Amino acid sequence: MISEKLEKAFNDQINKELYSEYLYLSMQAYFERLNLKGFVNWMSVQVQEEHAHAMGMFNYLQERGGRVELEAIDKPQVEWTSPLHVFEEVLKHEEYVTSRINALMDVAEEVKDRAALSFLDWYLKEQVEEEANVGGVLATLKLIKDDAKALLMLDKDLAARTFVAPVIG
Repeated sequence: MISEKLEKAFNDQINKELYSEYLYLSMQAYFERLNLKGFVNWMSVQVQEEHAHAMGMFNYLQERGGRVELEAIDKPQVEWTSPLHVFEEVLKHEEYVTSRINALMDVAEEVKDRAALSFLDWYLKEQVEEEANVGGVLATLKLIKDDAKALLMLDKDLAARTFVAPVIG
């Protein structure tokens, strides 16, 4: 059985993961308005990943005998000034999620729940990958600046990204 304190922390993180899904869906809609189909695809994959992350925690909490309590999801931002601005916000958001996973691990350490720590280790490694992935796109966007041709080349590259369902835990 999972402790009440850790159950509450997991429920809070499930909400944050669902918010991430919602945020990236909003960013996907922004790129759709710009007709940047590769960026749309990149965000679509991100949406699917965040949903998988939330459901991984959802299922884990239930597996441990915890109670899932879903809360309202905050409204995400809907406007940005440029693709660069979007990816600056994505990086900030992923860094925030990393801090949240670390805080969740702190609670698991505090209540001495080694099973939860083992489970959360996957999420921590995933965050390193997420930040690096976003950082790569962001670095390219900074190099591109206002070069429309280069932006379209990046858009074409981003169209190749595919979703691979993660094996969590």
